[in-house]
Amino acid sequence: MELTSQKMRKLAPELDPLRIGTGWTQEDLAKPQILIESTFGDSHPGSGHLDRLVQAVREGVAEAGGYGARYFCTDICDGESQGTDGINFSLASREMIANMIEIHANATPFDGAVYIASCDKGLPGNLIGMGRVNVPSLVMPGGVMCAGPDMLTLEQLGMYSAKYERGEIDEEKLNWAKQNACPGCGACSFIGTASTMQILSEALGLALPGSALLPADGQELTEFARRTGRRAVEMAKAGIRPGDILTMKNAENAILVHAAISGSTNAMLHLPAICREYGLEIDGDTFDRLHRGARYLLDIRPAGRWPAEFFHYAGGVPAVMEEIADALHLDAMTVTGKTVGENLADLRKNGWFDRCGERLAEACRKYGVRLKREDIIRSRNHPIGTNGSVTVLKGNLAPEGAVIKHTACPPEMMKAVLRARPFDSEEECLDAVLHHKVEKGDAVFIRYEGPKGSGMPEMFYTSEAISSDKELGRAIALITDGRFSGASTGPVIGHCSPEAQAGGPIALVEEGDLIEIDVPNRILAIVGIRGERKTPEEIDEILKQRKAQWVPHPPKYRSGVLRMFSEHAASPMKGAYLAYEG
Repeated sequence: MELTSQKMRKLAPELDPLRIGTGWTQEDLAKPQILIESTFGDSHPGSGHLDRLVQAVREGVAEAGGYGARYFCTDICDGESQGTDGINFSLASREMIANMIEIHANATPFDGAVYIASCDKGLPGNLIGMGRVNVPSLVMPGGVMCAGPDMLTLEQLGMYSAKYERGEIDEEKLNWAKQNACPGCGACSFIGTASTMQILSEALGLALPGSALLPADGQELTEFARRTGRRAVEMAKAGIRPGDILTMKNAENAILVHAAISGSTNAMLHLPAICREYGLEIDGDTFDRLHRGARYLLDIRPAGRWPAEFFHYAGGVPAVMEEIADALHLDAMTVTGKTVGENLADLRKNGWFDRCGERLAEACRKYGVRLKREDIIRSRNHPIGTNGSVTVLKGNLAPEGAVIKHTACPPEMMKAVLRARPFDSEEECLDAVLHHKVEKGDAVFIRYEGPKGSGMPEMFYTSEAISSDKELGRAIALITDGRFSGASTGPVIGHCSPEAQAGGPIALVEEGDLIEIDVPNRILAIVGIRGERKTPEEIDEILKQRKAQWVPHPPKYRSGVLRMFSEHAASPMKGAYLAYEG
């Protein structure tokens, strides 16, 4: 089989001399050519170290007889842009990364690829681009940072900030947290979106078994990168493409792993957008169906006790898959050329779990704790929960659905009827929460923050202000058409669809409306007006009258990438991808 790169060399006479001018030798030009695409850059800790992995992948490619070409599309950091309009660019950046990968891979010929990323939008953007390009390829997750002193991790900073705003701690304590929350490179050390997407890239069968969420400062991560480079050349020679691997079986496996780890709700935006590139249709209802009755096993922050650094020490994705094997499609194919079941058998034989146990013992000595693997990844017979971790709520307030991570929700808010307090921006809402302008029993709304409204930023500071408040954290709920950080906890409901800017019912909520939240029965509905209960028929008639009077807000962005995103973004429940029609 003649490689694509060699065919293209015959068609484009300028190709060889231009690559020679870049540093390729004549011998390199004749080798399998592997695109090494990464988000390396000085943008944040999740990407600042990826040049080391790029080099290791390149060495692995060379060992297997190929030549690796380095391309970069740096991602941004949600944490660095929190609290500013910069966060509005976050979700849109996922689409731009995928677009640049499509351009890089198709403008010049490559026989295979490796995609290296760690974090929230970089990894989903690479996975989307990977499916769109569909050359033989695999993913190399960028690993996780270690915890700071006292096992401090970044998701706790929102709590420290809210306590400082309320005068509960002094500036010295806040500065201590700021200076120690990120002691090194890698994804932040909790099961936020970055860690979730590393785990799901492996669960999808698109990364080598065991490669997700390795400590970023460890030698094993570099060795996995070298192995990934070698495997990319093997896949290129064999013609094995991601489209041959990622099926509905793999997607369902990933969602079941998501349930087991209490993964970020942002995965419900990313996985549908990724699978769409492979011709697979999944949405919020798919997550809801598979989470029902699924075992939740992972005792790692923000819902659990331990830093995400401990995930690998407990056995990583293979250990989770072992515990839920009875629910998985073990015959699903992976980038190894073997099935999920065959990979797990190989790992058992080669001592994977024993080696992870040795590292767990080392970490326990480092942090002064005593833990067994089962303290981090529970056994199937002793799960933390048995109904997954996320639920899709529907009703006259969210006809297309809204998302809640029920594993992080206080029991008081699992079933409640609350008074509506709508705000048309996060800034207004956050001020009201921090200065106790909301009361127990309120349903606090932040709207016009969906993809078409402002790019669908995270409502992280507001959710943290609520969940860290001893009184409000168990007595009010936050409902939004925006989204939440993977670090968010508490009574928060996001992705409310249709969004306000599209004329969804969330835009029609008025002060004093009664809002019913019923997580067990998956209900989110307006059940009363100005504090008075009404029949469903009466509510429908009132909403029709309000809709007739409703006027959409003027577009927030009139030029640039956010105008493009707001004009073309699909519904949050479908993945908020750029949907060009007509």
